[in-house]
Amino acid sequence: MPLEHDVLNLSRQLEKLVADGNSNNESASDLLNQLKKLPITLDILQKTRIGMTVNVLRKASDREDVQIIAKSLIKSWKKLLDYDPTNIAAAIENEIFMCFKDTNIKYRNKIKSKVMNLRDKRNPELCQLVIEGIITPERFAKMTAEEMASDEMKKERKKITEEAIKEHQLATTAGTSTGQFKCGKCGKRNTTYNQVQTRSADEPMTTFVYCIECGNRWKFC
Repeated sequence: MPLEHDVLNLSRQLEKLVADGNSNNESASDLLNQLKKLPITLDILQKTRIGMTVNVLRKASDREDVQIIAKSLIKSWKKLLDYDPTNIAAAIENEIFMCFKDTNIKYRNKIKSKVMNLRDKRNPELCQLVIEGIITPERFAKMTAEEMASDEMKKERKKITEEAIKEHQLATTAGTSTGQFKCGKCGKRNTTYNQVQTRSADEPMTTFVYCIECGNRWKFC
């Protein structure tokens, strides 16, 4: 328990450096060197997700010494894991099956989504993190499309969503009229709606609804 506490403490300090924009601070390399001295086990690695934290710092820092130490730590932690892709795939599949307890359409769609994201050439880091065990099979099985997306894709989706909301607000009556949706504010069904693909292609479209009666707006997927 003391070891887990020490690792979590160092992890929080590293996360704060990144959040505060101080990843190039000399204390970053000092904290990483403290991590090198700790006898990290597979259990600690998975419980604390320290590998993810170190990897985030590595990407955020321009300091050569920080990147070298971070890469060295991640490489040493690789040795604690079983790197047979077949075993990793089996573990992921088992976690997904346990979520649904069946091989129904939801199970198959989830498997399809995971495979597509792992094969995405625009986001090679995701596959690498899974292979290295930084993202465990249990964690990966539960990740949403947004969580699996690369930083670049997340920015693109955020921009698309913001533009869609803006367009919807500027043209509230330009959508398709429907009585399908009941306004939660006034209880009327005099509404219009628009649908926009704000997430990955295998995810449902986002529906933006506008109540003509009271001006209430809401969205859902």
